[in-house]
Amino acid sequence: METIYRYDGTFEGFLCCVFDSYVYKEYPAGFQDGDSLEPSLFPARQVETDPRRAERVLVSLGKIDPYARELVVKGFLTCAPERERILYRFVRALYSRGRPLLRCLSDDAVLPLLKAVRHLDGEVHLLKGFTRFSEFEGMLAGEIQPKNRVLPLLRPHFCDRMYNEVFILYDRTHREALVHRPGQWAIVPLESFEMAAPSAREAQYRRLWKRFYDTVEIKERHNPKLRRTHMPKRYWGTMTEFQDESCFQAGAEALPEEESLPEHPESG
Repeated sequence: METIYRYDGTFEGFLCCVFDSYVYKEYPAGFQDGDSLEPSLFPARQVETDPRRAERVLVSLGKIDPYARELVVKGFLTCAPERERILYRFVRALYSRGRPLLRCLSDDAVLPLLKAVRHLDGEVHLLKGFTRFSEFEGMLAGEIQPKNRVLPLLRPHFCDRMYNEVFILYDRTHREALVHRPGQWAIVPLESFEMAAPSAREAQYRRLWKRFYDTVEIKERHNPKLRRTHMPKRYWGTMTEFQDESCFQAGAEALPEEESLPEHPESG
């Protein structure tokens, strides 16, 4: 019998939907989390999240193939339309056909998930280079606006490279933040985040970065189309070098003159 599964929107909740579908011998007609409840002609049932059941499903996927488990974990982070349907179709086919399924890259149960995960991995790769941090109230802060939920995959990169720093990386799209201090980190919900105007020192650093970006270009080879290929325009909104003049205006707090940065620093 086809039934709409309603769950709490977490990865563990989705795995419990998989568990229940086998226990009750049902094929979900659709999935709805707490933020997307819609009327349906199919009967609906609330699936409770049980960490033990979720773990059983995840372990069973790993026993079939560790890569299959990785695909499912990453797949849940993607922005693919009907993400849960794609994942459920893959899991069901994996249980039925086993590891050989992973060699059928064009299979209808595999290809949509591979495309979604490839898009996720590509966005994570780009944001490792496109994320900009600024000094904010004694710590570093940055903002991103991704399509996919990338913070869990960006966390190891930034926490390993900035392990001595206190920083926050805010995801505008999914309204959550990666918060880090030496030896500790957490990804927490955060409805909104707005940095105050930069200090005089931070404003100077921003200007230096923008000046470097503008100067390093070879004018004779200016190619806007190629630039948009390697640096998609949708990322520009959170990148310092593409901001308007207001981004480089210091707040009311003045920096002592002797601590200010030189306008044209010399190498040495």
